Amino acid sequence: MRILDVCAFYTPHGGGVRTYVDAKLKAASRYGHELVVVAPGERHEVIERGPGAIVVTVPSPILPVDRRYRYFDDEAALHRVLDEWRPDHVEASSPWSSATMVGRWQGGATRSLVMHSDPLSAYAYRWLGGVMPVSVIDRSFGWFWRHLRGLGRMFDLVVCANAQLADRLGQGGVANTRTIRMGVEPGLFSPRFRSSELRTNALAALGLGPEAVLLLGIGRFSAEKRWSMVMRAVGEGARNRETGLLLVGEGTLRLRHELLAARFGNVAVMPRITDRGELARLLASADALVHGCEAETFCMVAAEARASGIPLIVPDRGATVDQLVRGAGTAYRAGSQISLERAISRFIDSGPEFQRAAAARAAQVRSMDEHFAELFGLYSALAPERTVEVGRIASELGVPHPAFATAPRYISAP
Repeated sequence: MRILDVCAFYTPHGGGVRTYVDAKLKAASRYGHELVVVAPGERHEVIERGPGAIVVTVPSPILPVDRRYRYFDDEAALHRVLDEWRPDHVEASSPWSSATMVGRWQGGATRSLVMHSDPLSAYAYRWLGGVMPVSVIDRSFGWFWRHLRGLGRMFDLVVCANAQLADRLGQGGVANTRTIRMGVEPGLFSPRFRSSELRTNALAALGLGPEAVLLLGIGRFSAEKRWSMVMRAVGEGARNRETGLLLVGEGTLRLRHELLAARFGNVAVMPRITDRGELARLLASADALVHGCEAETFCMVAAEARASGIPLIVPDRGATVDQLVRGAGTAYRAGSQISLERAISRFIDSGPEFQRAAAARAAQVRSMDEHFAELFGLYSALAPERTVEVGRIASELGVPHPAFATAPRYISAP
């Protein structure tokens, strides 16, 4: 089947979505499918990435809040691309306007919404969680819940990578939710890539000896990632324990993070690592991965860290906690610097070496291939279900089946 992925978050500058989509482009043909990724771009391009793997860009403006990204603003242009490629199944990857555009398309393909973002956790809960309970916040954002429920009616499937998000959406009345956990690239991340020399050199660059603890943070430099909180927790905690932090990534808050790191001798900000093998060596060589964001829908880097055999220090909400291994790391109260400082202290007091050994024993995680096998299998199963449903409705209306299959299905946005 031909799968068309309308991916608003796909950017040449990288990130977790780019890593995931690139893996999907490689995997589709192995399962007998053709994948066309439609992304906002500077100009119209059709780029062949391999057999049955194509990237199509639609001219789109730059996103003002993060200039590494663009956003779809021309629904007619997007619909022309959908009409031209005639997909069997369409994905939308953002619960914002591009999903509504896909929902309003008049084609007969099955369609799914893949929740690569959790806006309520990333924004509303983060901004207001300290002053009001989640139930009150949800009522205040009733307009967005109505939008999500509308999307649930427009799509055959709403795919979530963690059960917390799927359950929350289902309880909020969003139909057709399904948890399909993601995975990591097979064979790339492993405890066997641990390098004592790399760890010692990293600590030395932070002015610390090999007896210190090396923490690693990896991700986009944006507000919802809470890297400033992580840096302060490590910086303040180092007064009592020798601890260093390497923060790896890119983003609009880079300068702010660099200025904050300069206040602490034990924190350093590094550029994004594009070499996946080098990233695997660094992950395996750290004593633990520390993460600040409770709004992750999957958190690829947490799964990669688990596959690398290192403990995790993660918030108690969101997808990162799914990767936490018993006896290998700890969780802390999301959004709380004090709780994170205490979690780091607990981790050190419990013995990093002992916890790393426990993490290494549990380093087997789901592979990306297993994820795609489940995802593509589900898409293939949707097609005959849709054919039966279309045939039933066509019979009831007295409309010839082929004509009805191309008739408008989605009348209005939520």
